[in-house]
Amino acid sequence: MTAHTASPYEYDVYVAADEIDEMGHVNNAVYLTWVQAAVLHQWRRLAPKEAVATHLWVALKHEIRYRHPAFLNDHVQIKVLLKKLLGACAYYKTVIDRDGEVLAVVASYWCCLDAVSKKPVRLARDIVARFLPADASLDGKG
Repeated sequence: MTAHTASPYEYDVYVAADEIDEMGHVNNAVYLTWVQAAVLHQWRRLAPKEAVATHLWVALKHEIRYRHPAFLNDHVQIKVLLKKLLGACAYYKTVIDRDGEVLAVVASYWCCLDAVSKKPVRLARDIVARFLPADASLDGKG
């Protein structure tokens, strides 16, 4: 992939009481819920309605590095960046922060599925262009 990448997609949340664990901060699993919500929200906002109706996304893997806890009523910003596409797979980097302080960084890997057959499917180039700049590689190579 070239050095050029798309702009991060920003998704805001406010920490709710049911997201707090017995340690008094956001439960680790909630961070992944936020990542999933942000990635899917980006998809629904940027993809054509027909594509949203005919494609599904499933997470294959998440790698998360926790740096700082979030607390009740915090305003948290989730910044999602599509790094590359390889076939039906999408590779994202997500940064979760609060007022500029990074709370967690997540690398996640997703697979695009046909909504009917549930089989992996590549996205058409015109759809990909909504997420990646025109000069970005779709195969992850230079």
